Amino acid sequence: MSTAAALDRLMAIHPKGFDLSLERISALLEKLGNPHLAIPPVFHVAGTNGKGSTSAFLRAIIEAAGKTVHVHTSPHLVGWHERYRLGQEGGGRFVSDEVLEEAIVRAENANGGTPITVFEIMSAVGFILFAEHTADYCVIEVGLGGRFDATNVLQNPVACLITPIGLDHEAYLGDTLTKIAFEKAGIIKPAVPLFVGVQPDEALAVIEHIAARNRSPVSIARQDYDFYEENGRFVYQDSIGLLDLPKPGLIGDHQITNAALAISACRAVLPVLESSVYETAMEKVYWPGRFERLKPGNLAAGISAVMLKDTSSETNSETGPEIWIDGGHNPHAGIAISAQLKKAGYRKSMPLVMIAGMLTTKEPNGFFEAFKGLVDRVVTVPVNQSDAGFDPTILASIVRKTGLQADAATDIESALKLAVGLYPGQQIRILICGSLYLVGEVLQKNGTPPQ
Repeated sequence: MSTAAALDRLMAIHPKGFDLSLERISALLEKLGNPHLAIPPVFHVAGTNGKGSTSAFLRAIIEAAGKTVHVHTSPHLVGWHERYRLGQEGGGRFVSDEVLEEAIVRAENANGGTPITVFEIMSAVGFILFAEHTADYCVIEVGLGGRFDATNVLQNPVACLITPIGLDHEAYLGDTLTKIAFEKAGIIKPAVPLFVGVQPDEALAVIEHIAARNRSPVSIARQDYDFYEENGRFVYQDSIGLLDLPKPGLIGDHQITNAALAISACRAVLPVLESSVYETAMEKVYWPGRFERLKPGNLAAGISAVMLKDTSSETNSETGPEIWIDGGHNPHAGIAISAQLKKAGYRKSMPLVMIAGMLTTKEPNGFFEAFKGLVDRVVTVPVNQSDAGFDPTILASIVRKTGLQADAATDIESALKLAVGLYPGQQIRILICGSLYLVGEVLQKNGTPPQ
């Protein structure tokens, strides 16, 4: 048996989607001896946008402080191993295939064929791994929502964090910010410190109400802690004092918001840390697939080979197109990505082509609206890693209704060739976005998976 075989069996037996409830995961954990009660102190992270990045900043700060930390995030980009980073001295590492497989089999056997979702059983796997490997802390990201997410069996985290809330997963969480905020705020625990990122007013009102009901100490962005960019630096300030830090290694102004949220939690929970710890964390933070330039690999090499055959493109053949990837997939993310593109002046120096694939559970109109006047052309592709992907022809028609020019392609390779062919003899910039599943496929085909 291998991890892949065990996961294939789970996918075949149990539902792939979401069925929000705590009853099934609680019953399974009871059979396993309640490993979630034996894990190191937890930072529990919910929200719509920035959960993964905030978790990455938490990890970077904790490790820069000389501590070890387990990290559970979702979804993965290339392999399930990415969801479980086990803390160890010198920095955490993804769980090995052998250790992951053994934990899956134990959880599967304990479940005994009882109906359960794959996410629930794999959350139990995470608790097994974190309970049986030593670390100082855990960072655990909510999968969907918060109130009935499988990770919300946690009873006494050291901190709860809520990143910016926006419209997403409306079919599960509700169609208004108020309803979604209510679900996200379900992670708030009695008397447990709560740290809140920048929020729309209606979402913040819900969060504050639930925190007050739970008598949870609250630290709110722009009220209890502040942050801004000044002279190319990242300045953070709260009641403890001011930190003058390098800009985060993750690109985008929105990453300053995520970094500040992580800092606010660490300043309250961890022992007093020197500013050098936060400086190191900002420089070393790593979170793949978020406004990241694609590393040299199979896809880039393939496009360069195509360009070599085109004599009109000889001037570009040595470098090929400049390719960026971002897993943003909702209107809020679209605004953040477009803001960074505008700030960096990416469209001015060369044509900008977007290659996009999206899930039908997302809201494409608001996402693409953010790129009007910025992207020269959109090429839509299928999302092969999900059964819920838009047909690229249908998605292209949706894109055109926003005023952008769009073409459909059958796969990533065809889309890249089409993008290059649109501007023969020119150096172009390509942004691949719209789905984390799509970014994962790109990284896998490129031969540069997350490390």
